[in-house]
Amino acid sequence: MKQNTTVQRSPRRRAASSRGPITIGLDLGDRSSRYCLVDRQGYVVQEASAATTKKGLQLAFGARPRGRIAIEVGAHSPWVSRLLTGLGHEVIVANARQVRLISQSSRKDDRMDAEMLARLARADPQLLRPIRHRSEKAQQDLMVIRVRAALVEARTGLVNSARGMAKALGERLPACDADNLNPAKMVDLPERLQETLKPLLDTVEGLTKQIHAEDVKLEQIARTEYPETQLLKQVSGVGTLIALTLILTVEDRARFQKSRDVGCYVGLRPKRSESGQSQPQLRITKEGDIYLRTMLVQGAHHILGHRGPDTDLRRWGLKLAQSGGKN
Repeated sequence: MKQNTTVQRSPRRRAASSRGPITIGLDLGDRSSRYCLVDRQGYVVQEASAATTKKGLQLAFGARPRGRIAIEVGAHSPWVSRLLTGLGHEVIVANARQVRLISQSSRKDDRMDAEMLARLARADPQLLRPIRHRSEKAQQDLMVIRVRAALVEARTGLVNSARGMAKALGERLPACDADNLNPAKMVDLPERLQETLKPLLDTVEGLTKQIHAEDVKLEQIARTEYPETQLLKQVSGVGTLIALTLILTVEDRARFQKSRDVGCYVGLRPKRSESGQSQPQLRITKEGDIYLRTMLVQGAHHILGHRGPDTDLRRWGLKLAQSGGKN
């Protein structure tokens, strides 16, 4: 593949490129990606583009000596990081939203982002707030949960639309869970309205069947691949969905020194803005995986709600909630 090189190396740059390791900044795009090579002395050795495909990246980086490559987190970063690691490179996945030099730059473009990634990775990788992607197997298993979540979201939208349309004509669909909503529930509605809403409720019924099929698949995955979910399900309010989502999102629990660190990982840590004697109470950061945090909150609502059984965990949670006031 022909590479679009934009930097002509001067004699000084050629000499610099032969000394010491090379650091590469790779700005991932949907179709093509821009990369920049910086040597140990900070000279830009080369700038070029490569197709954002497995073949394109293998052509660009497969024959290169082992080096450090910094990429931004995004839709392509999981498979790209695994591919480049397999080629023998040290890969740093940067949380660029935490780096103002990248996210808030007044000269932001693919070329400048690639160079900035390379320079920050050359100086100190910790400046990029690096993250670690989960394995391909965990990502594929987690995708089953994401598919179920998408089906539930689509069903919720259709149910809300059907109820809103009926309400606009002075009618109401019966109060029931979305699992039980189907065309048979419209017997008390006018015939013409039934005919109008039937396509929506037929689709809702079909989505419900698909969601139940995904539930069966998740039960099988948890039982055969992740038996540790049975331990988590001993907590009232934690089912297969919450337990499996937690295990697949965290994946390697050994990377956390303390269990409380997992709370920080999913954004349950309060923000801090301390200055001198000022230590204001702030809200949680809400960083990390949104879906996992949503599942954990739903589990907590069940434990603290009227359906939750009387347990030590429930009593502790109610006492904690009372001490917080409106917060």
